[in-house]
Amino acid sequence: MNILAIETSCDETSAAVVKDGKEVLSGIVASQVEFHKKYGGIVPEVASRKHIEVINPIIREALASAGTELKDIDAVAVTYGPGLVGSLMVGICAAKAIAYALDIPLIGVNHLEGHIYANFIPQSPNHPIPQFPFVCLIVSGGHTLLVLAKDHGKFQVLGRTRDDAAGEAFDKVARFLKLGYPGGPIIDRLAKEGDPNAIRFTRPMLGTGYDFSFSGIKTAVVNYVNKMTGDRKPATEDLVASFQQAIADVLVEKTIRAAKEFNCKTVALAGGVSANSRLRKQLKEECFANHLTTQIPPLEYCTDNAAMIGCAAYHHFRQERISDLALQAVASLRLV
Repeated sequence: MNILAIETSCDETSAAVVKDGKEVLSGIVASQVEFHKKYGGIVPEVASRKHIEVINPIIREALASAGTELKDIDAVAVTYGPGLVGSLMVGICAAKAIAYALDIPLIGVNHLEGHIYANFIPQSPNHPIPQFPFVCLIVSGGHTLLVLAKDHGKFQVLGRTRDDAAGEAFDKVARFLKLGYPGGPIIDRLAKEGDPNAIRFTRPMLGTGYDFSFSGIKTAVVNYVNKMTGDRKPATEDLVASFQQAIADVLVEKTIRAAKEFNCKTVALAGGVSANSRLRKQLKEECFANHLTTQIPPLEYCTDNAAMIGCAAYHHFRQERISDLALQAVASLRLV
């Protein structure tokens, strides 16, 4: 079964052709980073207009790269939320048009569910996929959730951020320090040259439940810098390394604790911040120490991409969870 998948939830325009929910025949992503960099963040109106400009060429490229034509497509999948409503509408309109013209099923996919299914894309022919139940930590610029995946389509949110998402905190700290945009990759790079133990920032909500709060860590960085002057001012590398370590400690500790409480043998990581080298390394180490299996997608499937949407859509189709042509964008859509 060939699924044409479309993802336009934020500032990446992506299309992919996925066969049987596991073989990625093509995956094309057009980034808008250069257009938003001068603003220090994503401008929704600019994002939606850029999607309109490139959506058709990206779809054509995905089909050509897969060696397929529209007549070879059995269903079309699209992200319908959460995300920027203008951006979502571009992808949904394109998917509806294709589904209607070809008279094939339309499958709406939750963007967060898509991130979970990035772990179901085999990295090699013998690469294992997650076995249910498992715990998945979803960390991105707009979301931080800890999810218990019980089966296909059956998820329980154990905890979510009460304020800033982890990726949002990275971007805000980078903006405050005038490091550039996007902040996550820049901080990750600089932190490798710094001492993560140079400054002991508090680890908020570490011992209480599974919710997260990262606004306080961000504020702590701001206050620390404002208090330090002259020779007392810390090296930027030490500052961001300590900040990054505080966030990684909270994310990893809660994830491991959840896996133990719910008797899961596998821990999965997903979302744009899952590309962070410190987080990936620390989660692997802690999982190994606790006899847990770690599932982390390749870097190309950590950030927003259509391949993960196509993989999730395949399981929707198998369970006959098909959308109709009245599908609408839901900017604040929740996983459950």
